[in-house]
Order: sequence, then C-alpha cells, then structure tokens
Amino acid sequence: MATPTLTGRPAPADRPPAARPPTLLADLTALVRPGQWTKNLVVVPLGLLGAPRVDAGAVGGAVAAVGVFTLASALIYLVNDIGDRDRDRRHPEKRHRPIAAGRIGVPTAVSFAAVLAVLLAATVGLTVVTGAASPLDWWPVAAYVALNAAYSKGLKHVPLLDVFIVALGFVLRLAQGCLASGNPVPNWLALCVFSLCLLLILGKRRHEMAVGGVSHRPALRGYTLGFLDQLLAFAAVLTAVSYVLHIQGSPAFGPHGPLVAVLTAPFALFGLARYLQLLVVDAGGGNPSRALFSDRTTVLNALLWSALLAVAWPLSHLGS
Repeated sequence: MATPTLTGRPAPADRPPAARPPTLLADLTALVRPGQWTKNLVVVPLGLLGAPRVDAGAVGGAVAAVGVFTLASALIYLVNDIGDRDRDRRHPEKRHRPIAAGRIGVPTAVSFAAVLAVLLAATVGLTVVTGAASPLDWWPVAAYVALNAAYSKGLKHVPLLDVFIVALGFVLRLAQGCLASGNPVPNWLALCVFSLCLLLILGKRRHEMAVGGVSHRPALRGYTLGFLDQLLAFAAVLTAVSYVLHIQGSPAFGPHGPLVAVLTAPFALFGLARYLQLLVVDAGGGNPSRALFSDRTTVLNALLWSALLAVAWPLSHLGS
C-alpha cells in the first residue's frame, strides 16, 4: 500500500517504476522485423514440394535461400523505414518505430543498412565460391531487391501497383526455394501464393485506412473501403481455386490428387473465411503474420489441414 505524503500523494518510492526506453540493440532488432521472418520460413521451403527427391543438398539449399531472403527482406524493411520516417510519424502505430520516434538516427540506420548489404553479398558470394550455387541461381533475390528498390523510390505510392509488387515478392521467394531444390516452379502454386499474399496485403491496407486514414500512405488515396472489400473477395476466390487446382495436379499426390483436393478444400476455405472475419468483423489485419499466428482458431485449422496433407502424401504413394 502506498504511503501518503503531506500532499496526500504517494511517496516517490511507492510509485510504479516508469517503463524503461528500449535499448539500442532492441531498436536495431526491431528495424529488421524478426516477426516478419516467418514469411521466408513458410514460403521459401514450399519450393521443396514436388521436388524429385528431398535430400540433404535440397534441404541445405532451402536453408541457405531462407537465410539470404531474410537478409534481403531485413534490408528492404530498414530502407523503407528510413524513407518513410516522416509519414510514419503521422501514423498512430508506426510513429513508435525506432527511426520515426527518433530513437535511431538516420546515419545510424544507414550504417546498419550497409552492414546488412555486405552480409547479403557475402552470403551469396560464399555459396558461389564453394560451388553450392551459381550466380544465376540467385536471380529471384536480385529481382526482389531491384523490385523493392523501385518500390521504395516511388512505386509504393501508385495504387494497385503498391500491393501487386509486394505480393510478387512472395512468388520470388517461392521461385528461390524451387531453384534451391532443383525443380520448376509449379504454376498453380505460384498463383496461389501470389493471390494469398495479395489478400493479406489488401487486408493490411484496409486496416491502415480504417485506423489512420489516407494521410500517412499516398497510395491509399486510390482506394476506398468498399473497393478494398471487393478486391479482398476476388483475391480470396482466386486463392481457393488455384489451391484446389494445384493439389489436384500435384505430383506429390499422383492420381489421388483430386480426392486430396476435395478433402482439404474445406480447411482452405475456412482459413480464408477466418482471416476475413478477423479483418472485417474484429477490425484486425494490421499485422497479417501476428493476426494469423496468434489466432488459436486459425492455428488449429492449419494444424489439422497440415496433418491431413501429411497423411495423404505417403498414402498416395503406397504401391507405387
């Protein structure tokens, strides 16, 4: 119980301690968005699906691809934060980011970006020197960096292009995973990844518009909530259809692909519907990764869905 002073206020020693400001290390870590690394951990290894064989070389290549894309995406996040610092200060949530809040100065941020760029180049160079990969094997990463450089320079302010470019970055992640495992990019899977990521990015834009209006992101002036809702419905349908077509023709399930597609389609549809519910009904979606991985219903649905696919795969190859 607080001890009153002559003024009737609690003694200073009894007041709750003030929250400590984040350390420099914590702010530097926040700049590279560790919470977003799950995107690379989920999308890049999809390239192993349908590989002729999954051996140590393919797995090692996928691990290297995850690491390289993590460095590349961290560099892009940092460059975007440097360029968007003034707009972020006008956003109710983004104003707390280290650069926008003034806890990390621009010179420090630029130096950190240079370190990440050197690490990225060194990692790619090491795989080339050791013979683990050729320079051409890393074209998706190069395309990702170039595309996002153009995005940061101005394309992010162009409505529709701003979301399509980000979604294309996930297809490049998938392509890198396929190169690492030595198999071509499955067409329907690429379309499914693109449309699903487009759905999540459109959901993020919708949340930003609902929470902060259009002042902090110029591209939002090209949208309305009604238009975004129509795009969300379109992307959700395209995701569901491309998923079913991919599973139906996937070499992983052989002649049983159509049956596996029918059995797992309800899980795919439920996952899409649940995300739209979190976005529209619960006003979430500002951070798609957090919204999906912290929602127990979504996680349980994903686990059951994955278990069904895991059981269907070996059963589809019995007797072959």
